[in-house]
Amino acid sequence: MSAATRSATSGARSRRAPDKLCAEAVELARAAVEEAADPGTVGEWIEAVADGDRVVTHFFEAYEPGYRGWRWAVTVARASRAKKVTVDESVLLPGPEALLAPEWVPWSERLRPGDMGPGDLLPTEAGDLRLEPGFSGEEEPPPNSLIAQEEPEEPGPDRAVIGAVGGELGMGRARVLSRFGLLAAADRWEESHGPNTVMAQSAPANCVSCGFLVPIAGSLRQAFGICANEFSPADGHVVSLEYGCGGHSEAAVMPRATQPPPPVIDETRADPFSLAEGRAGTESRTDTAEDTRQA
Repeated sequence: MSAATRSATSGARSRRAPDKLCAEAVELARAAVEEAADPGTVGEWIEAVADGDRVVTHFFEAYEPGYRGWRWAVTVARASRAKKVTVDESVLLPGPEALLAPEWVPWSERLRPGDMGPGDLLPTEAGDLRLEPGFSGEEEPPPNSLIAQEEPEEPGPDRAVIGAVGGELGMGRARVLSRFGLLAAADRWEESHGPNTVMAQSAPANCVSCGFLVPIAGSLRQAFGICANEFSPADGHVVSLEYGCGGHSEAAVMPRATQPPPPVIDETRADPFSLAEGRAGTESRTDTAEDTRQA
């Protein structure tokens, strides 16, 4: 049993009474740990814990930089009917309040959407459930050369034409999207740009009737499309046909610009007031001002 395993079961070990001679070998344990540790990093003795019959582990405080809460563990033992205690091993172990690194998680479980950057490679496992074998034409064995010489080959379509058509249909790939991968992608797109989002709930209409919707090929075209409205928050994203936003093409059709109606009084061609009325009004205001000054 290693020292790390014994440290994990210290609760069960502490209930056993340690061997007397092994428990008294504190200086022997200190001398052993001082040989393994850097000078001045071994602190005070903490406790002695029984690991088994005539096997005891002594714990000392550790002042190693970067190992806060850790402690030195020195295991000593003696043979049956022997009085000489010997050192078994010494190791630095974490204590109850030790500062530990987080538990290691494989990269495949740590990876999140958006983590990839330029130059990064993401290898795909051979048994990835999102993919399944596609039809690449390599499934058919090559024809036997001897048989091909004896029997004339039947005329058929040009293989180059077949390859071009197969490329247009998405054939020729070693693996294609499986049904599991298809449904997983649909769930992600539905969650980000689906009918249950806040934007869709307040939209005047759905994307199925929007002129900015670009259809996609395949079975997903029955439920999804691509938004092509540069002012929409979903521009360039796959959206559900039941999604919607305020940038719907038919949400608020603006009327065409028209000429303003003619004014009721056309002041651009003639003065609405005659010149005579203007002179009379001026003379009346002048007389009134002179009477006021005389008074």
